[in-house]
Amino acid sequence: MFNRKRGLRRAAAAASLSLVAGCGVFSGSGSKGEPIVVGTTSAPSTLDPAGSWDGSWELFRNIYQTLLAYPDGATTPQPDAAEKCAFTDSGNRTYRCELRPDLKFSDGDTLDARAVKYSIDRIRTVAAPSGPAGLLGSLDEVRTVGDREVVFHLNKADTTFPFVLATPAMSIVDPDDYPAHSLREDDSVHGSGPYTLKSYDDGKRAVLVRNDRYRGFADRQNDAVTIRYFRDSSTMVKALRSGDIDVTYRGLAASDIVALEAHDDTELQLVDGTGTDISYLVFNPRDPWARTPAVRKAVAQLVDRASITHSVYKDTVDPLYSMVPAGLTGHGTGFSDTYGAPSAAKARKILTDAGITRKVPLTFWYTTDRYGSETALMFQELKQQLDESGLFAITLRSRPWKTYVVGYQKGEYPVFGRGWFPDFPDADNFIAPFVGEQNALGTPYPSPVITGRLLPEWRSESDRGEAVRQFKQAQQILVDDARLIPLWQGRQYIAASVDVSGGEQALDPSTIMMMWTLHRKTSW
Repeated sequence: MFNRKRGLRRAAAAASLSLVAGCGVFSGSGSKGEPIVVGTTSAPSTLDPAGSWDGSWELFRNIYQTLLAYPDGATTPQPDAAEKCAFTDSGNRTYRCELRPDLKFSDGDTLDARAVKYSIDRIRTVAAPSGPAGLLGSLDEVRTVGDREVVFHLNKADTTFPFVLATPAMSIVDPDDYPAHSLREDDSVHGSGPYTLKSYDDGKRAVLVRNDRYRGFADRQNDAVTIRYFRDSSTMVKALRSGDIDVTYRGLAASDIVALEAHDDTELQLVDGTGTDISYLVFNPRDPWARTPAVRKAVAQLVDRASITHSVYKDTVDPLYSMVPAGLTGHGTGFSDTYGAPSAAKARKILTDAGITRKVPLTFWYTTDRYGSETALMFQELKQQLDESGLFAITLRSRPWKTYVVGYQKGEYPVFGRGWFPDFPDADNFIAPFVGEQNALGTPYPSPVITGRLLPEWRSESDRGEAVRQFKQAQQILVDDARLIPLWQGRQYIAASVDVSGGEQALDPSTIMMMWTLHRKTSW
């Protein structure tokens, strides 16, 4: 049977965001040996940190370095490229970092304060539509003092700023290799992370080897990792069963999870842990129907999350009634509280009260290769739910992720599906990235009460418990607008060979895999 104890492990994963707990799974002394091969369905959209606010971060965490990160077991940011960092004023508006001495990029170039400033400034200068500039909204300017000191001056109090610096979006790049005003287009990487990118085949494979110039917290338990990118879960699981890969991470389909749970296999282990990734719908105000509040609210009234999570995802995800997932301070259930159970009668009244008596035509877009193999089935279920109400005529369209991103950034999609893996474990990160003129959706969402009042208030609170009132108010605004409709909250499932160890430390608080903890067992 699988080496797995569901209840015990879920509890442990929720507390530590580790892959496993109990019974010695992934434990034992290890050997660096052959490269660890990790499978995922989440391929990078770019190799340039200035161009990515998405799952590309999983690769970035392992080949680039940030000032702060999450050493094994840490739940708050700790120094990595930095030797120390701290706010230096009582108002939480000046943040100072001192770099480790003698830092180098993988090609031997010096990593100094100038490189840090260049990397952060470049994100805002390039301002890529799919890039992370929106994370730096509280940053006023970056200054350097000598070769090792970097000072960040903020335009407002922001206690989440250390968390921002710990995201792979803030990866430090070599000023000599990355253009100041545009994205780097080739497939070469010169970072300072635990690994160098030896080779890269877009959408297929990334070969990582040990970076001997790395200076940071990572205690590498292997000398090489190969990441293989799969288009679907079934192919990935087949590769796991055949021994072509050692570990699967992102993208396990519900049907494969259920099959793995039921199948006797002494060579594999399956682990179930609490996750904070979410799935949601976005309504584009450029579309005449999607911009209509009554249309959005009618959709919110009809969506049956329980059916989606059970029929499509086989109870491997949980219904979500707030953009802030369960388990985080500030989580609410606003969509359930406001709309109650799905009801065609209530949805019809919402529309007729707004003078809408015809079927509403809407086109729903989704990506075919980003959020797991069930995405198409989920959208078919949504179409069925809305069409059967007699109130909507839904058309489904899809694209691969790379072209899908371009489409939603151009405002081509009336309604589209997105997933969100947190930048950092705080309710702020499930609200702030989606509002304002520049946000992670590529679709402006002005919300002056959130951005002008509530957000500054909660970012001034070091104790997140003191910010719950503001978080709840912001979530109610999102419910009332219905510009974003949350659907489900994920769990973390990892399937792996029983010969692989080190997974108990592999996930950081943003559930990004730190590949350097993995290694092959030499004994139990």
